Amino acid sequence: MGYAVDTRCIHGEGHKTEDGNNAISFPIYQTASFSHLTPGHNPNGFDYSRESNPTRTYLEETISSLEHAYDSIAFSSGMAVIATAFEYFKPGDHIILGDDLYGGVVRLISQISTKNGYETDYVETSDLDALKAAIKPNTKAIYFETPTNPMMHVTNIKAVAEIAHSVGALVIVDNTFMTPYFQNPILEGADIVVQSGTKYLCGHNDTVCGFLSSENEELADRFRLLSKTTGATLGPFECWLCLRGLKTLALRMERHKSNAEAVRDWLLTRKDVEKVYYAGSGMISFSVKSSEHAVEILKKIKLITFAESLGGTESLLTYPYIQTHPDVPAEQKEKLGITDKLLRLSVGIENPDDIIADLNKAFESAS
Repeated sequence: MGYAVDTRCIHGEGHKTEDGNNAISFPIYQTASFSHLTPGHNPNGFDYSRESNPTRTYLEETISSLEHAYDSIAFSSGMAVIATAFEYFKPGDHIILGDDLYGGVVRLISQISTKNGYETDYVETSDLDALKAAIKPNTKAIYFETPTNPMMHVTNIKAVAEIAHSVGALVIVDNTFMTPYFQNPILEGADIVVQSGTKYLCGHNDTVCGFLSSENEELADRFRLLSKTTGATLGPFECWLCLRGLKTLALRMERHKSNAEAVRDWLLTRKDVEKVYYAGSGMISFSVKSSEHAVEILKKIKLITFAESLGGTESLLTYPYIQTHPDVPAEQKEKLGITDKLLRLSVGIENPDDIIADLNKAFESAS
């Protein structure tokens, strides 16, 4: 992988369109099926778009290049990715989960995946002693986010990989917040990388998608089988939108980060902000003096939008307690600090002075 990461965002590994028309923008192959020359023989390897499509293949190769992966698969959402990742395991397998996960994953585990008969334990994966203590003879995987959503806890991927691999377990890392621009879990020892491409990778709040990247051929073959069989793969138009978004990923991530650092510094000056949580990239969580204050801030923002999701060009302010984490048990939310005073800000790429001015007006009006 000889190109720098910002070049690979645009060109992948340098592969070009091969349809004879020399298009600069990779074409959208908006087709459900492909013709065959003879029975069992399709020279280009494409049969049916649920299984494979040239636009999706180009996107998947680009993601693999960015993630240093053996293979990547584009799915219709980040949750489709995570659901497929958990389909790898069997009844009786023990899976260690990070204790601060997106609420949709907690819902998946508690309400859907229980039918598969997994054993699960939630552990603070940044605490390596606690992680070691949670290992069982049937532990098959450790799944975590770093940084976490929304409390921004950071886990040492390499250290977790050493622990997991010593007992034959897989390491699955959610890389949504950092993206492959800022972090490459596979290079740190992860076996599987999952992420919501809806967020920074597409980057424009207009496409829902997700990616599963595998470190080796055995994992890749299994996930290819699962993806074509369950059918939650990404359509060609959405693939093209994501390819277009990736071209500016490097530029956007640098601006998200610098803007977030400016907002963090401003938040730290506010006496009505109890705590600021920041671990790089463009995401900040912060707690204010009361739930009433938090709700009023959400009502008063103008430039910033009160909405779920993150990672787009526009700044979004979210209320995790009831929006992204309602399915997390109350006692767990309290333990983690996901209270009704916590707000999560996805810092966009607007002028940072305008973002801060909007927050300042909202804070003052809400006081």
